[in-house]
This record gives sequence, structure tokens and C-alpha cells, in this order.
Amino acid sequence: MMCFGSSKPDPRSRELDDQILADQKKKKSHVKLLLLGAGESGKSTIAKQMKIIHLDGFSEEEREGFKSIIFSNIMGSIRVLVEAAETLNIPVNDAATTTRVLDDAYVLGDFTQQVVSDVKKLWANPGIQATFQRSSEFQLNDSAAYYFNEIDRIGAPGYIPNVQDVLRSRAKTTGIIETQFTVQKTHFTLVDVGGQRSERRKWMHCFQDVTAVIFCAAMSEYDQKLYEDETTNRMHEALKLFKDICNSKWFAETAIILFLNKQDIFEQKISKVPLTVCFKDYTGPNNAAAAGQYIEDQFLAQNENPRKLIYPKRTCATDTDNVSVVFKAVQDIVLNKILEGLGM
Repeated sequence: MMCFGSSKPDPRSRELDDQILADQKKKKSHVKLLLLGAGESGKSTIAKQMKIIHLDGFSEEEREGFKSIIFSNIMGSIRVLVEAAETLNIPVNDAATTTRVLDDAYVLGDFTQQVVSDVKKLWANPGIQATFQRSSEFQLNDSAAYYFNEIDRIGAPGYIPNVQDVLRSRAKTTGIIETQFTVQKTHFTLVDVGGQRSERRKWMHCFQDVTAVIFCAAMSEYDQKLYEDETTNRMHEALKLFKDICNSKWFAETAIILFLNKQDIFEQKISKVPLTVCFKDYTGPNNAAAAGQYIEDQFLAQNENPRKLIYPKRTCATDTDNVSVVFKAVQDIVLNKILEGLGM
């Protein structure tokens, strides 16, 4: 007669169970967020906000490091306006100042009191103001008016950029930039990659182990063309790109959070520029609520998987309070998605 005793636990099985538990704990405590979107959508501003909200912000030394970018933004923007006025045949009637601004040595030189004086003078010029009203017809930084209106403060001796100056500064993102921070014992890695077409070939290097994708699209750019291709509407480009991302095999099980950004600029623009310049089929009123919902619906319609949820959020990336509230909602979405994936 054969007797069967109690079997001893298999140590390899225990090791496997321990490893599974460790992996689950790591997934719950480590989150990788991938920031995607076309150029000029506000991705890098969102990344700066994470530093402000979760990493004690920018030190005085760090803010001072943005001076050269801000000066370059101002000088580049005033030159763009002068060139555009000439192209659009809008008279400025200030040959001395415009000749200085169009000199390459001037734009590449130091940020002098002469520059400050020229910017103030031109920004008050009716011709430049008329040109600015047509800025969708050429490439002008969103921050131009903000910096021109702050030119006395920015041009003062001993100037150190404040937080809003830093948030509105514009430098093309190249390569891959990571921002790491911890919220309630969960470690976040926010990965920001350049959005212009020449940078997108680098995106593939970031696609592994992504917890959630945050896709930024600028609501206000429905009447603008790409920097890199002045025949393509920016909103159309964003829709095409979003379709590729939300239907990618890489993100079949990944949460997709849609940031419809630059809501503040959109609200100012929509009453002046009809949405039909981008969407010929739109028949609703030109107000922020109706037109904004139509834009959101266009993005959601790009999702070809009926089981996949897209989480849309309206954002103003330069507004720290707004981004803070939105990011709390993102945390909830991401952590719930992780728990769902772990069967908890």
C-alpha cells in the first residue's frame, strides 16, 4: 500500500509568487507618463508646471537662466511682426526703427535699452497692432503680446524672470526630457519629447512601459499653419497624430488622456474667427462652449476601439492652479487604471 505524505512547498513557486507581488508593488508605485503632441501644443509648459507644483519650482538661479530665451523670444517676435507687416502691405511708417529691427546683427545682439525702446515704440504702432490682429497668417509665438506688455519690467536693470515669464518662454524641444517627482508615495516620470515632425522619429524610444499617454492639442490653433509646413492646418495635423497614437498597438492597453490646451486663447479667438476655417461642416454657434465641444468630439472620433476610453481635459498650461486641478484628476485615472490592470 502506497502512502502519500504532505508535499513540501516548491521554493521556485514561492520565488515566482514573491516576484509577481514585487512587480505589482512596483507598478503601483512607479508611473511613466508620456507627453505627446504636435509642436506648439504646450507640452513643455505642462512639464514646467510639474516642476512648479511637485518639485518646489524654479530657483532664482534657474529663472535667471531663462533670460536669454526670453530676450530671444522678444526680439524674434518683434522682427516677425515687422516682416509680416511688410509682407501684408500694412504701413508702419517708422523706417528708422524697422530698419534696425530687420538687421541680423540687431536680433543676434545684446538686449539693450535701444531694443526695449524699439519694442515699446513698435508695439504701440497702429500698423504693428493691425499686423498682430492677423497673426494666424504667419508664425508668431503665443507669448509675444505678454512679453511686449511687460517690456518695461523685463528691460529694467537687474531683471530676473518670474514664474510666469518662465512658463511663457519658448524654446524648441529636442531630444527626450524627463521630469521625475513623487506624489503620495507614487513615483512619476514625465517624459517630454519634441513635437515637430523632425523630432517624432525619436518617440519610439519612449514607448515601452508607459502607464499613460498625455496627448496635448492646442484648441486655439484651428486657424493656424504648422511651423514646419505652412500648407497644413495645425488642428488637422493634431487630429491625424492623435489618431495614430490612440490606435497604436503600443498603447492598446494604455490610458490616453487628452489635454485640449490653450483654452484661454481659444475663448478669446472663437468670437472673432469662426470654427469653419478649420471644420467646414461645423454649423454651431461661434462660442467657446459649443465650438470647444465640437473640437473635443472630433478628437474622440479618432478612436477606433469602442472599448478604449479617452479622457479629455480642458487646460491652460500657463495657469498653475488649472494644471494642478487637472493633474489630480490624471493621478486618479492613472492609479485606477493600474489597479484595474492588476485585478484589484
